[in-house]
Amino acid sequence: MTDTKTTNLTAAEEAYVMGVFREVARIAARSRRGFDADDIASEVALAVAARPGAIMASYPDPVSYARQRARHAGISFDRRERAQRGEGARLFVGNDGLQRPGRRVVSGNVTGTGGCEEAIAQIAIENDLWVLADEAYYEMRYSGTSSSIASLPGMAERTVLLYTFSKKFAMTGWRLGAAIAPAELSSVFSKLNTNNESCTTHFVQWAGVEAVTGDQSGANAIRETLRGRRDAAYDMLVSMPGVRLSKPNATFYLFPDVTEAMAAKGIDSLPEFADRALKETGVSFCTRLHFGRPQPGEDRRYVRFAYSGLPESDIREGLGILKQWIEG
Repeated sequence: MTDTKTTNLTAAEEAYVMGVFREVARIAARSRRGFDADDIASEVALAVAARPGAIMASYPDPVSYARQRARHAGISFDRRERAQRGEGARLFVGNDGLQRPGRRVVSGNVTGTGGCEEAIAQIAIENDLWVLADEAYYEMRYSGTSSSIASLPGMAERTVLLYTFSKKFAMTGWRLGAAIAPAELSSVFSKLNTNNESCTTHFVQWAGVEAVTGDQSGANAIRETLRGRRDAAYDMLVSMPGVRLSKPNATFYLFPDVTEAMAAKGIDSLPEFADRALKETGVSFCTRLHFGRPQPGEDRRYVRFAYSGLPESDIREGLGILKQWIEG
């Protein structure tokens, strides 16, 4: 290897990295989806970063090193052309709103509010894809009935369900959840989890058993409390000039359109809007930009409020101050 100015790897470390690179390149060449330099660099970087000790200590930026080596090898494909072909896809990433044919998973909160499961199932079956269904909010509904994509014909054998105790049972800090999948995947998950963290501590497991099998009145009371907070936040937000909002039937977030409100304040950017609101009212919220890149042609401005941790009185007080600021 001649590019010695950008690395200080020992000969053994360099041999390890290049061995990983060759293996990933071999797998990529066998795949029909078409990896480019950044794809392979990412795979190499993950493998290198997973190796404890020497490499990370002597070369702190394995991503840059892997990308450099991938490009040096001349591996490059046109991303737009590859995306249009979607060749060799096995799974398809769809939860961030970006169109990425050729990726490897169908995922997202597809069961929280329903309505799109059949379309996703049809795509998955026709293209022999796996589906990753995040069902964190499956039971956090104020009206209507949740449905799981795994219940549709032909989907149980190709779906991985993710479940967490953080929502319905308010066990966020307990870090308890599950992935429910066909045996060919669940056995791999079990092996990885066992060797990574051994197991969830015993008293948390027993708490999970009680949460699922025990009296549900506590969980139901939590949902009703959240319903009241949703209604309070919704009522306050829709009363503000220039704010548009639909009332959600699930979760504990609101995602209002603040395009006209920003214009009335003479503010052009979401970061400035959030920063000024925080400094001038004490109200904090996330913006649309926290959840992925804006899409071509996207001209509306959105922010996100979470109402799970505040009593109704605080919600009304805080949003009342925000309303006065927007009106001023």
